Amino acid sequence: MPLLKQLELIFERVRLAVARQNSPVPGASARRPVSAGHSAVPPPRGSLATDALLQASARHLLPPLGAAALAQKVRVAWNGRLRTCAGRADSSRCLISLNPRLLDHGAAEVDRTLRHELAHLLAQFRAGRRRILPHGPDWRRACRDLDIANETRCHTLPFPVTRRRRCYYYRCPRCQLEFSRVRPIRRALACLACCRKHNRGKFDARFRLLRIR
Repeated sequence: MPLLKQLELIFERVRLAVARQNSPVPGASARRPVSAGHSAVPPPRGSLATDALLQASARHLLPPLGAAALAQKVRVAWNGRLRTCAGRADSSRCLISLNPRLLDHGAAEVDRTLRHELAHLLAQFRAGRRRILPHGPDWRRACRDLDIANETRCHTLPFPVTRRRRCYYYRCPRCQLEFSRVRPIRRALACLACCRKHNRGKFDARFRLLRIR
């Protein structure tokens, strides 16, 4: 059975399971519906829930592309902390995180996003230690190999956007450029423009951002 067809069948089972959970029968005990190999209920905010089916799908796609070693390590999970992005790829951990809101947009969208993020891991795997652009030629080649040749760098799904007020302000002591942040900076961070101009892009403490308010 084609991979996308399998995803559609599992997705329909998930949708029905979630609907049953949201409309419990009076007097019945609340039980978490489980669909074989799939996270029937998206994880709560701040948690990760491995999806065995999607993980198996990702591992199935990689060996024919010469990435059997990557296939053995790749993991796929729903991430309840994701808000506006559809997914995220972490090459250092071989981890693909998916936004649970994707479940509202059908199995085809889940599959497309999975391949999009998998392309990031595949591109970096092929490049080795060489640094590559996130959505550069290496990623586009990986997208073509994963049958999403016309993939764009950003999704267009109508995810709700929550704007958070920026309360922390910093300034570069060299160029006086100011930066605002939602959260305070917890580590040494320098002005990228000045580091590129005066130190070949490497961190330079002379341009470390200073908090002004």
